Amino acid sequence: MKIGEKIRNAPEELQITQATMAKQIPMNQSNYSKIERDAQEPSLLQLKRICEILHVNPSYLLQMGEYENLSAKDQALLKDIKALIDKYR
Repeated sequence: MKIGEKIRNAPEELQITQATMAKQIPMNQSNYSKIERDAQEPSLLQLKRICEILHVNPSYLLQMGEYENLSAKDQALLKDIKALIDKYR
């Protein structure tokens, strides 16, 4: 999963809109959208702020995990399994 996809998925779980994210970073919503689409890389300061807002470790956004090459279907399955495990913790 690329950094933009990880950033894009995190606010969906937190129900944070692009407009809200862009305002809190602060940056233009159009540029924030480019980050989510992997059309633009965030600066270090923007990355730091994104991590603070989303409550994620920068290593999560930057690392290339062993599951990187899984199909979208398999990644969705792993996400569902994780959600189920978290539900019953």
